[in-house]
Amino acid sequence: MISPASIDQVFETARVEEVIGDFVQLKKAGSNFKGLSPFSDERSPSFMVSPVKQIWKDFSTGKGGTAVSFLMEHEHFTYPEAIRYLAKKYNIELEETQQSSEQKEKANERESLYLVSEFANDYFKKILHKTDQGKAIGLSYFKERGFTEETIKTFDLGYALNEWQAFTDEALKQGYNIDYLQKTGLTIVKEDKRFDRFKGRVMFPIKSMSGRVLGFGGRILISDKKAAKYVNSPESDIYHKSKVLYGIYHAKQSIAKEDNCYLVEGYTDVIQFHQTGIKNVVSSSGTALTSEQIRLINRLTKNITVLFDGDAAGMRASLRGIDLILEQGMNVKVCSFPEGEDPDSFAKQNTLEELNTYLTENAKDFIQFKASILFEDSKNDPIKKAETVRDIVNSISKIPDRIKKEIYIQECARIMDISEEVLFSTLAQINKKDVQEENKRYKTEQKAFDVIKHVQPVKKVDVQYILERKIIEVLLLYGNKTENFEDLVLKENDKGELVLEPVIHQAKVFEKVFLDLQDDEMEFSNEKFKNLYYTIIDRLNQDQEFELKTFVNSVDQDMANEITTILMEDERYALDNWNRMNIFPKEKTHSIAQLVSETILSLRCFLIDQKVKEFQQETLQNKIDSNRNILEEVKDYSGLKMLLSRKLNRVL
Repeated sequence: MISPASIDQVFETARVEEVIGDFVQLKKAGSNFKGLSPFSDERSPSFMVSPVKQIWKDFSTGKGGTAVSFLMEHEHFTYPEAIRYLAKKYNIELEETQQSSEQKEKANERESLYLVSEFANDYFKKILHKTDQGKAIGLSYFKERGFTEETIKTFDLGYALNEWQAFTDEALKQGYNIDYLQKTGLTIVKEDKRFDRFKGRVMFPIKSMSGRVLGFGGRILISDKKAAKYVNSPESDIYHKSKVLYGIYHAKQSIAKEDNCYLVEGYTDVIQFHQTGIKNVVSSSGTALTSEQIRLINRLTKNITVLFDGDAAGMRASLRGIDLILEQGMNVKVCSFPEGEDPDSFAKQNTLEELNTYLTENAKDFIQFKASILFEDSKNDPIKKAETVRDIVNSISKIPDRIKKEIYIQECARIMDISEEVLFSTLAQINKKDVQEENKRYKTEQKAFDVIKHVQPVKKVDVQYILERKIIEVLLLYGNKTENFEDLVLKENDKGELVLEPVIHQAKVFEKVFLDLQDDEMEFSNEKFKNLYYTIIDRLNQDQEFELKTFVNSVDQDMANEITTILMEDERYALDNWNRMNIFPKEKTHSIAQLVSETILSLRCFLIDQKVKEFQQETLQNKIDSNRNILEEVKDYSGLKMLLSRKLNRVL
């Protein structure tokens, strides 16, 4: 168990923009940051981070919270895991009490799979560095590949003993459950026999973006025709190979900084590039590139440079992945290495400066690269050339941006020496449905310039909902602040008229709100706001050092989502970048006391209106003579509303 003092220190130190910035490319938007949602597939940013409030909001899914809740949502951390991750990031030493066997037993299955994987990672590293077999076979192999001690430790490389049950026996001895060893794929169970999956292999741990061990890749070192050269962990609750990129944990910050990601094929390609000095590189781990993997990169950059081996057949096979990248609206460049070279060998033989120069000079736009590869096979064959053109136009059809499509069509026409009209016609044939939809959107956009003939009915505004929401926002932002309030006391003057006289008094915002609502017997009509209101009031009443980020982390996820929606609603307008269009939204300039008073007065006025309408309805249903008392009450309420409106500087 982590001590409360340590948890408080983590909350005080962690910065939400820094934590989320490790997983999402954030761009400044006024006082906030914006980016693409990591929880949905989108091309326009709807994800907001507020450094001032230390919260985030994803408007595409409704999720929101603090740095801790982000890690729990995005990385599926438990609460303690999120705290430990942040402690490690900010070099905070946690005070922990020993867990009982009962507490260990209560760990959920998913967490147990992570624990088993972490143990396996430590075990394989220990075997590599501490045993004779590990040093003689595993460590020798890595050093032959040119990996330094520092690189081996950075990537947590390891070795599995060439024995049938060495790992499994040690894991069971340490108290790990055989079910979890089997579910992670570390152990193969057949009837009453148990085998180590990675027997006699050098080990490459596959990590998530946050550094959690999800699975392993193991390379065999002996010549065995029956055994696969590489073996990966099977799919499990924590490892989905289509959603993981090898090296993303070590590359994420560099990808965001360089605004580019190099995509290679193998583990050693990633490691060798990293060791040479190019760290913004990841691998699809020998599997076909997937949309999920591309979206992982898309959170950090819009630019991908695909690196191919010098082998022509391999290049053609890998070209299929380019279309998937284009579909995500990303910019693609392609770079191949000389015949017989791959990223691993080329990086090993060249300095950082030489490698950077080669990549810069040889990285081509995807259309140039694709045309050059396919054109070589078809230049003397008209039929093959036609197929090549169609293949290239098919790739262009995947691009969602119309302007980019047109530019690429022009480029294709120039390279392949064919008219643009023919290519546009081919594009229409390949993607006729999409072209029709784009034309519809284009016509809709053009109608915006026409005279509006039909006015759409305006959606009715729920005034009470807005005012109740504003009260919650005020309590969250300013509840613990002490302010001077000008209260209005209703008195009768010499002429018998009702007048409001101002009285100044000092109070905390939450006390002012609570007493005013209680005096007027005002209840929240929205059940969510009602629950939230009493939760906030109770916390403010008990906690003199009320902090928003601590409070958001202490409530359930539904309430946390509601809080972040309320607090980030104003920031939503920053997503549209109004300033770029010379539209400047009005800033909040009211004092806190004025904001509180006006919100409560506005709610009073609204409720008076509702009461008057009820009386009027009752009057219409009965004879007027029998409703003199009702009419008198209507007159009194109307007078009170008039006085409140004057205080609010409103004209009725």
